Formats: sequence, C-alpha cells, structure tokens
Amino acid sequence: MSLPTSRAARWVSLALTATVLSTVHAAPSTTAAASPSAGTPGAPTAGSAKAALDRGDRPDRAVQPTLEARATLSADFLASGPPSGALASPANGRTGPFPGQVIPGFSAMIENGDGTFWAQPDNGFGTKANSADFLLRLYKIRPDWETADGGPGEIRVERFISLRDPARKVTFPITNQATTDRLLTGADFDIESVVRGRDGSFWIGEEFGPFLLHVSADGRVLEAPVPLPDGKSPQNPFLAAGEQPRVPASRGFEAMGGSANGRYLYPILEGAFVDDADQRRRVVYEFDTRRSAYTGRTWRYQVDEAPNVIGDAFTVRRDKLVLIERDNLDGPAAVTKRLYEIDLGSSDADGFVEKRLVVDLLKIANPARIGVASSPGAYGVSDPFSFPFVSVEVVVELRDGRLLVGNDNNYPGDDARVPGTPDDTELIVVDLPRLRPSAPGDTLVIGHRGSSGTRPEHTLAAYEQAILACADYIEPDLVSTRDGVLVARHENEIGGTTDVASRPEFAGRRTTRTIDGVALTGWFTEDFTLAELKTLRAVERIPGVRPQNTPFNGLYAVPTFDEVLDLARRSRTCDGEAVGVYPETKHPTYFDGIGLSLEEPLLATLAANGYDGDDPVYLQSFETTNLRELAGVTDFRITQLTGCTGAPYDLAVAGDPRTYADIVSRQGLRDVAQYADGLGACKDQLIPRDASGRLLRPTAVIDDAHREGLQVHPYTFRVENQFLPLQFRRGTDPAAPGDLEGELNAFLRAGIDGFFTDNPAIGARVVR
Repeated sequence: MSLPTSRAARWVSLALTATVLSTVHAAPSTTAAASPSAGTPGAPTAGSAKAALDRGDRPDRAVQPTLEARATLSADFLASGPPSGALASPANGRTGPFPGQVIPGFSAMIENGDGTFWAQPDNGFGTKANSADFLLRLYKIRPDWETADGGPGEIRVERFISLRDPARKVTFPITNQATTDRLLTGADFDIESVVRGRDGSFWIGEEFGPFLLHVSADGRVLEAPVPLPDGKSPQNPFLAAGEQPRVPASRGFEAMGGSANGRYLYPILEGAFVDDADQRRRVVYEFDTRRSAYTGRTWRYQVDEAPNVIGDAFTVRRDKLVLIERDNLDGPAAVTKRLYEIDLGSSDADGFVEKRLVVDLLKIANPARIGVASSPGAYGVSDPFSFPFVSVEVVVELRDGRLLVGNDNNYPGDDARVPGTPDDTELIVVDLPRLRPSAPGDTLVIGHRGSSGTRPEHTLAAYEQAILACADYIEPDLVSTRDGVLVARHENEIGGTTDVASRPEFAGRRTTRTIDGVALTGWFTEDFTLAELKTLRAVERIPGVRPQNTPFNGLYAVPTFDEVLDLARRSRTCDGEAVGVYPETKHPTYFDGIGLSLEEPLLATLAANGYDGDDPVYLQSFETTNLRELAGVTDFRITQLTGCTGAPYDLAVAGDPRTYADIVSRQGLRDVAQYADGLGACKDQLIPRDASGRLLRPTAVIDDAHREGLQVHPYTFRVENQFLPLQFRRGTDPAAPGDLEGELNAFLRAGIDGFFTDNPAIGARVVR
C-alpha cells in the first residue's frame, strides 16, 4: 500500500465528513392505530417497553427484553368450514385435505381492548395454485396467557369474519366467481397486513397484486382493490403478456402501519424490486385513505442482508414504526429475527431511514421460565427464550407499551421448535425494562471470526452468535473481490470455507497463486465479483474437528464488510454497549501488488457506516507497513499481530531481517508503540509450552507491552483438546472439549487485557 499525500488527505476527509443526512420529508402523525388494550397480562411499569421506546437509547441503562406472557394454538386446530389443504404440500406427518379450515398461524393482528384480538392468517398454503380451498378470514381470538403467575397459555378462537365480495368490486375472476357471497380464497389474494380505520373498516395489504383491499367491519369488499403504482407481481391478474413483473412472487405488502388519525397507511414491500440494483432496499409507501390513492411519498429502508424480508410493521408514534426484519431460516439456523424501530423523519447518509434495534427475538430474558414446563424439549423455550420461527409476521404495540409478537407457522411445513412436528401458532408478550447494567469488564472478549466454534466462521450467523454469547467485539478477516469489495473470509483462497468446489460453473476458476511466498491451489476471492461470490455458501472449515457445525453448511452467504458493520452497529453487547469491530486486513502486500489495496476501502466502509476514532474499532494486521501508514491517517486504534514463528511478509519482501520474535522483544514493542495501541500476540509468545504441551511460566512480553502502553490481546483460545495445553485437555479425543476456562484463567492471571476466542460464550462466562 502506498499513500501519496493526496490519498492520505482523502482518507482523512472520509473519516471527518461522514455525516447523517436528513433528506426525506417528515411523515404525518403515526401513533399506534390499534384499539386500546384492557385485557393484556401484567401492568405497565416505569421500565416498560413504551417507556423504553419513548426514551430511545440511554447510555446509563441497558434494555433487557423480557418474556412476560406466552400462548399457543395447536398447529392442527381446525376452524369450522369446508375441507382445506387438498393440494397443500405434505410435511411433518400431515397430509391434506384436512376436515375443516386450517389456521396456519397469523400474519397480522389488531388489539380490541377487551383481551381479544382480530388475527389474520395469510392465503393458506403459500401459493395461488394450492390455496383455492382456503377461505380468507379474520379470526377473533382470546389468548389465555401463561405468565410468571401461571395460566394455561392457550389461544381460544371465538368467531371469524369471512372476506367476501357480494357487490362485485373485484373486477377479475375469483374462485367463487358465480356464487352469491363470493367468498374470497387464498387463490384470489394473499392477505398479509391489516390496519383498522376509525370507522371500523379494515385496510388489508396483500401480495398477489400487490393490492390494498378495503373491507367493511363484517368483511365485505367496499371498493376495487387498489394496485401498487410501481409494478406488478407474477401473480397479478392484470399482468399483460410479455410484461415483466417488478415485484417478486410473495414479496408484496407483508407489512403496513397506519397513522393515528386513520387517514394514512404505510405499506412496506417485503422484498426488493426485481430491477433494483440494490437488493437490500425496501420501499415504504404512503397511502391516503380519504382519497383512496397513493400520495407519491416514499421512504427507503435497508435490510441487514439482501435475502432478509420485512415481516410486519406497527406505528408507535409520530414518524416512527416498529417493524420485523427476518431471514428465511428457523431453529438453531436462524440469524435475523429482529424488531427495529424506524424513523420516517430521519435518514442516514445513504438516504435510508434510520433504524434502531428494539428486540433481538433470538435472545429474550425468561427469568420466570414461561413455557418451559408446557413445552418440554422445545428449541428456544428456556432462559433465555428464543422466537426462532421462519415467518415471524406479527408485531403489535399494546396499549400498555409492551410488544406482542406472533408467527405464521406455514402449516404443515415449519418445525422450528420440535423437528418433525408442525409448529403451533405462538404469541408472546415482551417488555423492555431498562436496567442499570453491571460495569463492563476490563477484559475484552473478541469473537474470533464470530462464534466460529458453533457456526461456520465468518458468516453473519457466527457473528450474531458471538453477540448473543456476550462478546464485546467481533472479528472479521478481510479480503477483496475482483471488483474491490471487502468480504469476510479467513483467507482469499475459499476452497475450504465455501461450496465453490461443488459449483461446476466455477470449475475453470481453480488456479495456483503464490500468496506471501507460498504456492496455493484453489479458488481465490480476487477472481470473483461480489455478485458471483454471493452465489456461494459457507461451509465449516474444519469439519473433522467441528462436526456440530456441518448441519449449517450451505445456509449462509459470504458477508461483505459493510454487512458485518451493519450487524455490529445495530446490536448491543450484554452490557448495553456498542458491539466493537476488530477487522484484520489479510495479505495486504499481496493485494497491493494486484491493484486491490485493502486499506482504502477499509476506511471508506467504516466512514460510510458512521464510524470514527471514538467508536470501538481496532484495525489489525500481521504486516507492519500498512499499520504504520494507517496510524498516520486515522484515529482508529491499531493492533499489531505477531505470529508464533516467521516474520511479517512486508518486512521479508523489503529485505528487513526482523522476525515476529524481534517484534515482541522489549525494543520491538517500544517500536510498535509508536504506531499501535495493542499487541495481538500468538498466545505461545506470552506463555510458552514445554515439549509435552504443558504451559510454562509467562514470558516478559505482557509486562513489556504494558510498559509501552500497549493492550495485549492474544489469539486464539479454542475449546477442543487439540488446541489446549496438556494440563487442560480432557480425555484422549483431540476434537473433544477440554477445559478452556482453565486455560483462559491462566492467561488472565498473567495480565492479558482481552483475547480472541472461537468460543465467546465460554470466554464471557470466565471474565464475568
């Protein structure tokens, strides 16, 4: 990497001028549109969800999402009506037709204020083709909650409203075209979201058009379905021959909020437009119910990762909505099941609405152990509690400020709780008390490549697991694509960390490269564009050691550095602090030599995400020249990594004889302190092992580094026997878990300031 004066100035400018822009119009008043609550469990407190939402972030308080109530409806429950599901895909031991109307979970709900709710399933069984026997309804339900004080935890179905079109407002043919009532079915509309108007009528967002439907309080269609002005889905009945749909199948109005005065709706597209170059963009629309027309005002929302979808939305107060962002995974594979608050009155530097994490549904405190006895062995029903369903599609802010969340169980297909058993419909109530957290520990827990001991490394799943495990920092290794985008991989050779070897379309990319003086044969990130790399899926790097990670092979994409930063800055540690990021530039001399310098996009991406030197960021490398140059143009903290053996490649290329052993000498550390803030040493340099593998006495490196003002963050602490010192191994199986806590305590007694670990849950337990 070379840094002429003009480039250095540009880097400084990037770091100084990254600002948040406010370029969108303020929305009209958007407080909660649902009816008041009177029958929900518990009572509001000063630490309630409403108070938490109203106050926003408080540096002296940490939000602790806490489960307060839960109720379920059996997956096999059948409402009255004709048989349904004749063409539903068999799954989990269930095969249609079913002798009544299935209730396949809920996609939207409205609170009635008397302990009951209107709950709306979607189109039934997922497609037009298999849902003609599913009748579109809103069910009036009454949860009989299980709380800390007990309770049955059951959902009672009291009655329903049938959606129908006797006045023939729907102008295209429907399933029950020739009947008097013209009951609507799942082959006519895929209803997903609902808002109740001041007059008691319902506005419903659906996905086949996408359309907005307006129905009376008793379910009659009141006017012709209103189409989205910006495009059609493949299922749209008005799609002309040869016309290209802009809205992907099943990516219409999954979510919709409504203004307090009932005039405006805010429908949100679940997915991106087909022709949008930014597949992370979702569009929020404004619709005027008085004029029955779109106002032309829109906002942009950015999902954490392109495949993510919007599950539901609820307006909580002026300009602000709480929405669900989710992935399409369930059970232990789930990564994103989050409630974000968005602000239509404020946008970031890229023009996207500001978003703030409210609840990570994969980790909810459950001190009362609600559901544990009633759902024995169910995945995620414990303390902490997890809501790991594929289709998390209901969020309602209750009158007392707490949040109700529910699932669409895609009957009979989903089995997140108990594999092989269809998921029940499940509703939970979550409060957001703000607690004064215990003071963060002085020792940093750094999730090495995420929680790579429990998920394939360098995936958003691994980073999310590290955050849930109470890591203070997550560590992405960075390499470049052919088009200059930084992505997280341990090495630029990806044959062992992705499924590229099984992709015949990339067989011709296999080649031999010399990386830092070593010839390697395989597939290299610099030969792939980002778009090509995004078609690959991560696999476990050491399956023989970590077979428990192999069930996750093929599920996760290779994340960009930008996506990793998005996850970090929208998350919080267990102490309520910002999640730190500890990026490592891999092989910087090599990448400089092929015209793909890593440092410029590193700083540019950090600046674009609003990071500056005050944020929890360490930049690290095994080379030295790039770190010295970075120290001259940025205020981010810098860590010099040192290998157990060998020398920095940049020094070797330059003919400099210094080795890593020289760098950790007293004089070497004095030199490092001129440009760095930390030492990321191989742990054997701090406490060596004898010939049998047993730990010896600590060397002087920790004390010498501290004397020069350097933090000491050694690597890598792993739980498997083969990585542990002899005295901490348990049994003879090299892949079996040993006493990682014992090893960590030995290094903590020696005075380290933090550590890189593949098992941050164990690391956090030791330091806390």
